[in-house]
Amino acid sequence: MRRDTEIWIGSDHGGYELKQHILKWLKEQGYVYRDFGSDSTEIVRYPYFALEVAGGVSAGMCERGILICSTGIGMSIVANRFKGVRASLCASTYMARMTRAHNDSNILCLGGMLIGKLEALDILETWLNTDYIGDRHEISLNLIREIDSALDTRDVKALSGVGGKNASGVIHPVIREVAE
Repeated sequence: MRRDTEIWIGSDHGGYELKQHILKWLKEQGYVYRDFGSDSTEIVRYPYFALEVAGGVSAGMCERGILICSTGIGMSIVANRFKGVRASLCASTYMARMTRAHNDSNILCLGGMLIGKLEALDILETWLNTDYIGDRHEISLNLIREIDSALDTRDVKALSGVGGKNASGVIHPVIREVAE
Protein backbone atom coordinates (compact mmCIF):
# COMPACT_ATOMS: atom_id res chain seq x y z
CA MET A 1 0.00 0.00 0.00
CA ARG A 2 1.27 3.44 -0.87
CA ARG A 3 2.07 5.47 2.22
CA ASP A 4 0.39 8.60 0.85
CA THR A 5 -2.99 6.83 0.59
CA GLU A 6 -5.07 7.90 3.58
CA ILE A 7 -6.05 5.17 6.04
CA TRP A 8 -9.14 5.79 8.17
CA ILE A 9 -8.98 4.47 11.72
CA GLY A 10 -11.43 4.25 14.59
CA SER A 11 -11.75 2.55 17.94
CA ASP A 12 -14.00 2.39 20.93
CA HIS A 13 -12.76 2.58 24.52
CA GLY A 14 -11.57 -1.05 24.43
CA GLY A 15 -9.32 -0.35 21.48
CA TYR A 16 -8.18 3.16 22.41
CA GLU A 17 -4.78 2.26 23.88
CA LEU A 18 -3.84 -0.05 21.00
CA LYS A 19 -5.02 2.58 18.53
CA GLN A 20 -2.69 5.15 20.10
CA HIS A 21 0.21 2.74 19.63
CA ILE A 22 -0.80 2.10 16.01
CA LEU A 23 -1.17 5.83 15.27
CA LYS A 24 2.36 6.43 16.54
CA TRP A 25 3.69 3.62 14.33
CA LEU A 26 1.77 4.84 11.27
CA LYS A 27 3.22 8.33 11.74
CA GLU A 28 6.76 6.99 12.21
CA GLN A 29 6.40 4.90 9.03
CA GLY A 30 5.14 7.88 7.03
CA TYR A 31 1.57 6.69 6.47
CA VAL A 32 -1.23 9.24 6.11
CA TYR A 33 -4.22 8.54 8.36
CA ARG A 34 -7.42 10.07 9.64
CA ASP A 35 -8.45 9.27 13.21
CA PHE A 36 -12.20 9.14 13.88
CA GLY A 37 -11.87 8.50 17.63
CA SER A 38 -12.53 7.52 20.26
CA ASP A 39 -10.44 9.99 22.15
CA SER A 40 -10.15 8.24 25.52
CA THR A 41 -10.90 5.07 27.45
CA GLU A 42 -14.28 6.49 28.46
CA ILE A 43 -17.03 4.04 27.52
CA VAL A 44 -18.47 4.68 24.04
CA ARG A 45 -20.39 2.59 21.52
CA TYR A 46 -18.33 0.91 18.79
CA PRO A 47 -20.99 1.04 16.03
CA TYR A 48 -20.51 4.81 15.72
CA PHE A 49 -16.82 4.40 14.89
CA ALA A 50 -17.41 1.44 12.58
CA LEU A 51 -20.00 3.55 10.75
CA GLU A 52 -17.41 6.28 10.17
CA VAL A 53 -14.66 4.04 8.80
CA ALA A 54 -16.75 1.44 6.96
CA GLY A 55 -18.94 4.18 5.51
CA GLY A 56 -15.86 5.88 4.13
CA VAL A 57 -14.48 2.70 2.59
CA SER A 58 -17.88 1.78 1.14
CA ALA A 59 -18.31 5.23 -0.41
CA GLY A 60 -14.80 5.23 -1.87
CA MET A 61 -13.64 8.08 0.34
CA CYS A 62 -10.69 5.95 1.43
CA GLU A 63 -9.21 2.65 0.27
CA ARG A 64 -8.49 1.04 3.62
CA GLY A 65 -9.46 1.30 7.25
CA ILE A 66 -8.56 -0.03 10.67
CA LEU A 67 -11.11 -0.69 13.42
CA ILE A 68 -10.27 -1.68 16.99
CA CYS A 69 -12.55 -2.66 19.86
CA SER A 70 -11.97 -5.00 22.78
CA THR A 71 -12.23 -8.17 20.67
CA GLY A 72 -12.55 -6.80 17.12
CA ILE A 73 -15.72 -8.84 16.70
CA GLY A 74 -18.26 -6.05 17.09
CA MET A 75 -16.39 -3.76 14.72
CA SER A 76 -16.16 -6.48 12.07
CA ILE A 77 -19.88 -7.27 12.36
CA VAL A 78 -20.87 -3.65 11.77
CA ALA A 79 -18.26 -2.97 9.08
CA ASN A 80 -19.24 -5.99 6.98
CA ARG A 81 -22.78 -4.68 6.67
CA PHE A 82 -21.51 -2.03 4.22
CA LYS A 83 -21.49 -2.74 0.51
CA GLY A 84 -17.98 -3.32 -0.81
CA VAL A 85 -16.43 -3.66 2.63
CA ARG A 86 -14.38 -6.74 3.36
CA ALA A 87 -13.49 -6.31 7.02
CA SER A 88 -11.28 -9.00 8.48
CA LEU A 89 -10.65 -9.74 12.12
CA CYS A 90 -7.01 -10.82 12.36
CA ALA A 91 -5.17 -12.27 15.32
CA SER A 92 -2.03 -13.39 13.46
CA THR A 93 0.21 -12.31 10.61
CA TYR A 94 -0.89 -15.41 8.69
CA MET A 95 -4.52 -14.26 8.85
CA ALA A 96 -3.49 -10.76 7.76
CA ARG A 97 -1.50 -12.08 4.81
CA MET A 98 -4.25 -14.45 3.67
CA THR A 99 -7.08 -11.95 4.00
CA ARG A 100 -5.21 -9.43 1.85
CA ALA A 101 -3.84 -11.94 -0.69
CA HIS A 102 -7.03 -13.97 -1.12
CA ASN A 103 -9.89 -11.68 -0.02
CA ASP A 104 -8.57 -8.19 -0.84
CA SER A 105 -9.55 -7.13 2.67
CA ASN A 106 -10.02 -3.37 2.94
CA ILE A 107 -10.63 -3.03 6.68
CA LEU A 108 -8.45 -4.61 9.35
CA CYS A 109 -10.21 -5.32 12.66
CA LEU A 110 -8.17 -5.89 15.77
CA GLY A 111 -8.95 -6.87 19.37
CA GLY A 112 -7.38 -4.32 21.68
CA MET A 113 -7.75 -6.62 24.68
CA LEU A 114 -6.67 -9.79 22.87
CA ILE A 115 -3.33 -9.13 21.23
CA GLY A 116 -0.19 -7.37 22.37
CA LYS A 117 1.08 -4.15 20.87
CA LEU A 118 4.04 -5.71 19.07
CA GLU A 119 1.95 -8.50 17.59
CA ALA A 120 -0.66 -5.94 16.49
CA LEU A 121 2.05 -3.97 14.68
CA ASP A 122 3.32 -7.14 12.96
CA ILE A 123 -0.25 -7.93 11.86
CA LEU A 124 -0.79 -4.37 10.64
CA GLU A 125 2.50 -4.24 8.74
CA THR A 126 1.74 -7.56 7.06
CA TRP A 127 -1.78 -6.43 6.15
CA LEU A 128 -0.55 -3.12 4.72
CA ASN A 129 2.25 -4.71 2.69
CA THR A 130 0.45 -7.73 1.24
CA ASP A 131 -1.05 -7.31 -2.21
CA TYR A 132 -4.19 -8.99 -3.46
CA ILE A 133 -3.14 -11.77 -5.84
CA GLY A 134 -6.44 -12.02 -7.73
CA ASP A 135 -6.43 -14.98 -10.11
CA ARG A 136 -8.72 -17.75 -8.87
CA HIS A 137 -9.67 -15.63 -5.83
CA GLU A 138 -11.38 -13.08 -8.09
CA ILE A 139 -14.14 -15.64 -8.65
CA SER A 140 -15.05 -15.52 -4.96
CA LEU A 141 -14.85 -11.73 -4.82
CA ASN A 142 -17.16 -11.48 -7.81
CA LEU A 143 -19.63 -13.75 -6.01
CA ILE A 144 -19.45 -11.47 -2.96
CA ARG A 145 -20.13 -8.46 -5.22
CA GLU A 146 -23.17 -10.27 -6.67
CA ILE A 147 -24.46 -10.95 -3.16
CA ASP A 148 -23.88 -7.28 -2.24
CA SER A 149 -25.92 -6.19 -5.25
CA ALA A 150 -28.71 -8.69 -4.59
CA LEU A 151 -28.98 -7.60 -0.95
CA ASP A 152 -28.59 -3.89 -1.66
CA THR A 153 -32.00 -2.83 -0.46
CA ARG A 154 -30.58 -0.76 2.37
CA ASP A 155 -31.63 2.85 2.62
CA VAL A 156 -28.48 4.85 3.36
CA LYS A 157 -30.63 7.82 4.36
CA ALA A 158 -32.03 5.74 7.21
CA LEU A 159 -28.56 5.48 8.71
CA SER A 160 -28.86 9.07 9.85
CA GLY A 161 -31.46 7.72 12.28
CA VAL A 162 -28.91 5.40 13.90
CA GLY A 163 -28.29 7.40 17.01
CA GLY A 164 -29.07 10.43 14.84
CA LYS A 165 -25.47 11.51 14.58
CA ASN A 166 -22.04 9.98 14.61
CA ALA A 167 -19.73 9.75 17.60
CA SER A 168 -18.51 13.30 16.96
CA GLY A 169 -22.07 14.61 17.06
CA VAL A 170 -22.12 15.28 13.32
CA ILE A 171 -24.09 13.45 10.65
CA HIS A 172 -21.62 11.26 8.77
CA PRO A 173 -20.51 12.95 5.50
CA VAL A 174 -21.50 9.91 3.43
CA ILE A 175 -24.99 9.91 4.91
CA ARG A 176 -25.28 13.68 4.57
CA GLU A 177 -24.22 13.51 0.89
CA VAL A 178 -26.75 10.78 0.05
CA ALA A 179 -29.55 12.30 2.13
CA GLU A 180 -29.31 15.73 0.51
